[in-house]
Amino acid sequence: MKHIWKGAVILATAMMTTACNNNKFTVEGQITNAKDSTLYFENVGLEGINILDSVKLGDSGDFSFSEAATTAPEFYRIRISDQIINVSIDSTETVQIKAEYPGMAANYTVSGSENCEKIKELALKQIALQSQVIAVQKNYPLGVDVINDSIQKLIDAYKEDVKHQYIFKEPNKSYAYFALFQTLGNWLIFNPRTSKDDIKAFAAVATSWDTYYPHAERGQNLHNIAIEGMRNQRIVDAQNQDLQVEASKVKESGVLDIALPDNHGQVRHLTDLKGKIVLLDFHIFALEDSPARILMLRELYNKYHAQGLEIYQVSLDSDEHFWKQQTAALPWISVRDADGINSQRLVLYNVQAVPDYFIIDRGNNIVKRAALVKDIEAEIKKLL
Repeated sequence: MKHIWKGAVILATAMMTTACNNNKFTVEGQITNAKDSTLYFENVGLEGINILDSVKLGDSGDFSFSEAATTAPEFYRIRISDQIINVSIDSTETVQIKAEYPGMAANYTVSGSENCEKIKELALKQIALQSQVIAVQKNYPLGVDVINDSIQKLIDAYKEDVKHQYIFKEPNKSYAYFALFQTLGNWLIFNPRTSKDDIKAFAAVATSWDTYYPHAERGQNLHNIAIEGMRNQRIVDAQNQDLQVEASKVKESGVLDIALPDNHGQVRHLTDLKGKIVLLDFHIFALEDSPARILMLRELYNKYHAQGLEIYQVSLDSDEHFWKQQTAALPWISVRDADGINSQRLVLYNVQAVPDYFIIDRGNNIVKRAALVKDIEAEIKKLL
């Protein structure tokens, strides 16, 4: 798949930091004890690392780099030899860094960016994990099996902490993106190629980036990674059940597919609606305000269905019979997730409260989610 693992280069090093964007952003500060050393300022892009600027440091160690900001968060780093501090810029802010060389990668202060501060926290956590793993590996009397089991427990505990405190907490932030590509040696800590739970983490960030940074290449790359992981996992699951599944039958798109039975018993795929404007709606009919909301959706559907609008409504009601009664007369696609509010699909789409909805364009790309929509009818009309 094209560009499937772009961006993993971000975490080839132990550390990064973040900032923000507009016309110009600035990264400045002091690196002491580094007189006559060359400090490089580099862009860590999806295609690789590019040197943007450099300076030979003097007695004070002062430096200042400025570049044009981008429309979505982008990653950069300052470097002396193999000592690296990375920054992600998403505004026109000024990020200030103070460090002492050597050892600046682990011993520095950063201000002017919450993202940078969070990424420093993550980087230090990763360095601590690496030290713990090395210590266990050197404890030869434990035996290979005990060593491997101990290392896996360290990694699992690390991932649980990072998922809940950084990735799922604010998946639209640069530091959540950073966390996805942290490494332990040459291995990704979060690997959607081998873990269903890691796919959820990538999908949550991808969906948030669709909302806050529509059409950003990094967001699309996250989708590609998550979709590749889902495809591989489905094939593995099918093989474990002695089934034959062709990889080509697993659909690729800008949205993560939902496949659930509708109120007539037919399995309906969200991705089959490519070519239409789709309102993906997560709903609970048992809620008090459900009738008024259904009336609003019916008005939208009646007005714009002929022009290409479709509604794919996912019910989270626990009572299947009640759901079928409520949807019997609805003209759009009504499916039900039997896992209810514990559904993994809510995690994949980062749904924090129900009801919630997403607007999807004709190319199967999420355009906006409810939190960013002031006028749902106006948003739909713009896409028709």
